[in-house]
Amino acid sequence: MQNRSVCVYCGSREGKSPAYSEAANALGAALAEEDWRLVYGAGDIGLMGAVARSAQNAGGNTFGVIPTHLLKKEVGKVDLTQFIVTENMHERKKVMFMNADAIIVLPGGAGSLDEFFEVLTWAQLDLHTKPILLLNTENYWGPLIALIDHVIDEGFADPSLKKLYTVCKSVNEATAYLRRAFS
Repeated sequence: MQNRSVCVYCGSREGKSPAYSEAANALGAALAEEDWRLVYGAGDIGLMGAVARSAQNAGGNTFGVIPTHLLKKEVGKVDLTQFIVTENMHERKKVMFMNADAIIVLPGGAGSLDEFFEVLTWAQLDLHTKPILLLNTENYWGPLIALIDHVIDEGFADPSLKKLYTVCKSVNEATAYLRRAFS
C-alpha cells in the first residue's frame, strides 16, 4: 500500500484539559506507526507542536505549512521532514489539503473550525471525497455536532451533511477508520 498523508487541524494552544495534549501525542505516534505522513500547520506550540513532536519522536514523516505572518507567533517548526512557508492563510490551507488523503480535526479554536467547515463545504459540493474525522476528545466537539444538527433541523442543510464526516472518540478509533478507508 502506498504511504498516505493525514492532515491534522488542531489548536495552537493546549486547551484546559490535559486529555487534549494526550490525544495529540497519541495521534502523532499513531500516524508514525501506520507510516502515514503528518500534514499540519507547522507550528511548534499547542496541540500542533504536540502532534508534530510525537510523530517525529516515533520516526514519522512530517509535512508542515505555515504562512509568513505566523512564523514567529506559532513558532515555525523548521526541523520537519518538509517545511513550507506560504504567503497567506488561503495558500496554507490549500497546500495542506492538496497534500493530504484524509483530515482529522483535534480540539482547536476558530482556525480549526474554519478549516473543518471549509473541507466539509467542499465535500458537500462534491469537490472531494477525502475522509473527514472529528476526534471528539472528552466530547469537545459535542456543541459543534449539536450545531450541525440544528442547521439541518432548521432546513439550512440536508441530513446527508452528517454523512460527510465521522466522529471518533479515540485515536484508536480514528486510525482503525482510516485503515479501512485507505485499504
